[in-house]
Amino acid sequence: MLEQLLIFTRGGLILWTYRELGNALKGSPVDALIRSCLLEERSAETSFSYEAPAGGGSYTLKWAFHNDLGLVFVAVYQRILHLLYVDDLLAAVRREFSQIYDPKRTAYDEFDEIFRQLQKEAEARAEEMRKSKQFNRAPPVAGKKQRPGQRAGSQGNGKQKGGKVGSGKDDADGESGKGRGLSNGSSNGQENGIKEPSRAPSVLVKGKENGAPEVGAFDVNKLQKLRPKGGKKTDAGGGGGKASKAEQKKMVKKNRVWDDSPPESRLDFTDPADEKGDSIVDVVATDQGESMMDKEEIVSSESESEEDEGVESAKPGTKKKGWFSSMFQSIAGNAVLEKSDLTPALKALKDRLMTKNVAEEIAEKLCESVAASLEGKKLGSFTRVSSTVQTAMEEALLRILTPKRSIDILRDVHAAKEQGKPYVVVFVGVNGVGKSTNLAKVAYWLLQHNISVMMAACDTFRSGAVEQLRTHARRLQIPIFEKGYEKDPAIVAREAIQDASRHSSDVVLVDTAGRMQDNEPLMRALSKLINLNNPDLVLFVGEALVGNDAVDQLSKFNQKLADLSTVPNARLIDGILLTKFDTIDDKVGAALSMVYISGAPVMFVGCGQSYTDLKKLNVKSIVKTLLK
Repeated sequence: MLEQLLIFTRGGLILWTYRELGNALKGSPVDALIRSCLLEERSAETSFSYEAPAGGGSYTLKWAFHNDLGLVFVAVYQRILHLLYVDDLLAAVRREFSQIYDPKRTAYDEFDEIFRQLQKEAEARAEEMRKSKQFNRAPPVAGKKQRPGQRAGSQGNGKQKGGKVGSGKDDADGESGKGRGLSNGSSNGQENGIKEPSRAPSVLVKGKENGAPEVGAFDVNKLQKLRPKGGKKTDAGGGGGKASKAEQKKMVKKNRVWDDSPPESRLDFTDPADEKGDSIVDVVATDQGESMMDKEEIVSSESESEEDEGVESAKPGTKKKGWFSSMFQSIAGNAVLEKSDLTPALKALKDRLMTKNVAEEIAEKLCESVAASLEGKKLGSFTRVSSTVQTAMEEALLRILTPKRSIDILRDVHAAKEQGKPYVVVFVGVNGVGKSTNLAKVAYWLLQHNISVMMAACDTFRSGAVEQLRTHARRLQIPIFEKGYEKDPAIVAREAIQDASRHSSDVVLVDTAGRMQDNEPLMRALSKLINLNNPDLVLFVGEALVGNDAVDQLSKFNQKLADLSTVPNARLIDGILLTKFDTIDDKVGAALSMVYISGAPVMFVGCGQSYTDLKKLNVKSIVKTLLK
C-alpha cells in the first residue's frame, strides 16, 4: 500500500500530495531524502531507506525527475511491502502531470481522479505480470537422463572397493564413459569391451600389518634421513651432545612479561632527562611559524586555466579543436537531451575521474546522477553537450565537497569552555596513516590560538605509541595523560577527560590504536570508547594515496560503529583528516571518494612533516584539479 506520493518543484514548492487515509508518516522521510540524497548528488540511487525515530517504522522512497520543468516526484511506502508497481506509477504520474503543469498554478485538485486511475492501472499491470511469470516459470532441471542399468548398477553389487561409482553422463552417441577409464556402474565393471583400470594401488593399504608406511601418508623415516644433510642432527640415542645443547640455547626466546605497573625503563625509549628532571628534547613551542591552517590558499583564475589550455594545445604534436569540430559536437537549438546524447561525454568524464584516483563505483554513481539531472533538459543554440555535462559535473562536485553543516572547531571549543567542560576530539583510522603525527599538528594549531591542549595516550596496543606521543608532548610543552600499555583505552580516555576538567584544559586530543576495518575485536573496543566518552568530534584519519580502499575503509568503519553501538543513536564519523596530501600530485580523487561515501567533510589536510604542515581543503582547487 502506497503511503504517500508528493510532487514538488526543485525550489521546494509542494504542488500536489496524495496520502493514504488514516495513515500518518512517522518522522520526516521526504526531508531526509532531500538532505541525504538529492542535495548530495546521490540521485542516481534506485531507492532510499528511512528509519523513523523511536522505532516508528521503516520506509522506502523512490523518486523521478522532470528536469525540463524542474519537478520532483517522490513515492513513500513501507519497506516490508516491496511494491513492484512504484516505478511504473511514477513514470505515469510524471507523464500525465507534465501535461497539465502550469508554473503560475499552485493547486491541482483535478489530478486526484487522474492519479487514482493511474494507480489502478499500475497495480493491474503488476498483478498481470506476476501471474504471467508464475505461469511461464520453467520446471526445475531434472538433470541429464541416465540409462536404466546405471542406477541399478551403482546401488547394487556393481560397487567396487577400489573404483568410482558411475558418473551417469551420456555422450552424444549414447556411449557412457568410453575411453575415459570411468566405471559405468555395471555389475562386472566392463562395457563395450573396455576394461576399467584398477585404482586399488592408490587406495588399498599394503603391508600395514607389517608396519610399512601407508602410501600417501607422512613418512617419519624419510624426514629422519634428511636431517643429517643440515648438519644439525642430534644423537638418536638421546645422548644430546654439545650441538643439541647449543641449538636449544639458540632457539630459546624470552617471553615478554606484562606487569600491572611495569617500570618505565623497560618501555620508555624517549630521550633521557638531565639531572634536574628536565627533558633535553628541543622545545618547539611556537617557533616554527604560523600554521598553514590560518593561511588562505590562492586558486588561479579561470582565465589563467584557459590560457594554460591554449598553451598546451599549441604544443607540437597536439591538435586544437577548431570551430567546425566544436559545432559538430553541438545539438540544434531547443533540442531535448536524451541519455544516448549524454553517454559519450559521461564516459569520457568517468575515465578522467578514475585517472585522478576516484573510486570506480563513486565515478559511476556521479555520472549517473549527472545524467539524471540533465536528461530531458533543452539545450540552447550552439551549445555543446560536453560543456553542458562538464558544467553539471562541476556543480555536483562543489555540492558534494562543500560541508553540509559548518564545523568550526575554534568556535565549538570556546562554546564548550563556557559550559565548563573540555572539547574532546578522537582520532581513528587504519594502521600507519599518521594519526599521532597529525594529532600533534592539530595541537600545534590550537596552541597558536591560545587554547590549552592535553593529549590522551589511548593507543595501549602498539609498542612505542605512548613514547611517540610523549615526544610530541615534550616538544610542544603540553601535558599528556598516559597509563601505559595493556589498559582499556575507553577507561584511559574517560580518566583523561576527568583530569582535563580538573586542570581546566580546553581540548583533549585522544590518540587511538590503528586498526583494520575488518578487525572486529578492535572495532568493538573503539565503539566502546566512543559510546562511553561521547566525544565532541570523531575524526577519521586516512591517506590521500588510496582510491577504492578509501571507500571500503570508511563505509566499514561507519558500519561497524553503527552495528556495535550500545546506544539507540549510533555515533559515526564526523570529519576526515587527509594525510600525505603533498605526495599525490593531481591524484586528489580520494578526498571525493571519502566525502561521497560518508557525507563527512574533509576538515584537515596534512601536507608535510613539520607541525605547521596542516591546512584546510580548498574545494574549488580540488574540483578544478579533478576536471582538468
